[in-house]
Amino acid sequence: MREKQVPNEERAAAKSGEKGLVSPVRRTIGPEKLMIGAVVVWFSVLVLLPLGAMVRGVIETGFGESIRSLGSPIALHAFWLTLGITVAAVVLNTFFGVIIALVLARQRFLGKLLFNGILDLPFSLSPVVAGFMFIVLFGPHGWLGRWFEAGGIRIIFAVPGMVLATIFVTLPFVTREVVPILQETGTEQEDAARTLGANGWQTFWRITVPSIRWGLGYGVCLTTSRALGEFGAVLIVSGSVIGKTQTATSYIHQEFTDFHYAGAFAASLVLAVASFLMLMTMEIIKRRVTARME
Repeated sequence: MREKQVPNEERAAAKSGEKGLVSPVRRTIGPEKLMIGAVVVWFSVLVLLPLGAMVRGVIETGFGESIRSLGSPIALHAFWLTLGITVAAVVLNTFFGVIIALVLARQRFLGKLLFNGILDLPFSLSPVVAGFMFIVLFGPHGWLGRWFEAGGIRIIFAVPGMVLATIFVTLPFVTREVVPILQETGTEQEDAARTLGANGWQTFWRITVPSIRWGLGYGVCLTTSRALGEFGAVLIVSGSVIGKTQTATSYIHQEFTDFHYAGAFAASLVLAVASFLMLMTMEIIKRRVTARME
């Protein structure tokens, strides 16, 4: 009986199998690697390339020119004004943010769900619309502005209005970081402290604050970063008067539209570095919060 012809490839495979050899396996790119590559490309296009272009702009315009632009009275006034507004917004939002968090986490009242939803309004509302709302309310002919104007107090196109607008756009950050921690820790330790004779103030400082300190710090960092980079709402309510109500972001916009690229690039780089430092601080705090909750 005639033997069946065996192809050369099969013969080679059989021989290699007899010798204990394994045929090479073709490597394929899995979906995980494709996802990682897509994320890296997307992140590079949105973050790394614009940041590199900004650094390149500073180099091309010259460090000397950039330093002179940052040292001008107009730039210094804009940065100091931004710093003052940021400090005021952070202090007030930290104080009231903790109070709001305690109310949402510890109290039950009618309309709590509605209040909890409205608290996130600054996240979804355009800053420009928020600025216009403040003009309608506190403008010279606004609902409340006419009373302030009659008393000689100017809100809109002045620093008070800029502070209010910044407080509005940064309002939820501290509360949203503190509420989950309060809900996670519960009230057992606070109840035990009251049972042992501690008053409300002692319980707050010795029990509540230590338990929320990392979440509170994370919320403060978010508030600071958002306040430093706020543009839309502050631009509407300030009028961006050079040397008076012009903030750092408004200064960047003014320098860019006037084709003074050295000042625009330098000021942008300063804000970017500040945001990067806040980001690193937030990551450190976030790790501590995660480790504590685990």
